[in-house]
Amino acid sequence: QVQLVESGGGLVQPGGSLRLSCAASGSIFSINTMGWYRQAPGKQRELVATITSGGNTFYADSVKGRFSISRDNAKSTMYLQMNSLKPEDTAVYYCKLTVLGTGLNFWGQGTQVTVSS
Repeated sequence: QVQLVESGGGLVQPGGSLRLSCAASGSIFSINTMGWYRQAPGKQRELVATITSGGNTFYADSVKGRFSISRDNAKSTMYLQMNSLKPEDTAVYYCKLTVLGTGLNFWGQGTQVTVSS
């Protein structure tokens, strides 16, 4: 089993920056993919970015060029650096880990990000 805990959310003005963290613990497999998802009120959960254990990344078009995903395998922690934030980025951000070869998914509790003047 894997436990994921997000942190770093909060209130920020448009154009500002925020850095989210996701700390993983438990029986973590070496080969896995981690990612960030977000869900705004009245909207379905959407993929923001993913990163493999080897460092390969993927970004949704809506955040490409503004967000940067990274991970520190030694610390079992994943990060999401968010720059040039827009009001439409407002959502609860969730951390996800997928164990390759099994399709097993683990989710964090979520952290609120609010972009407003």
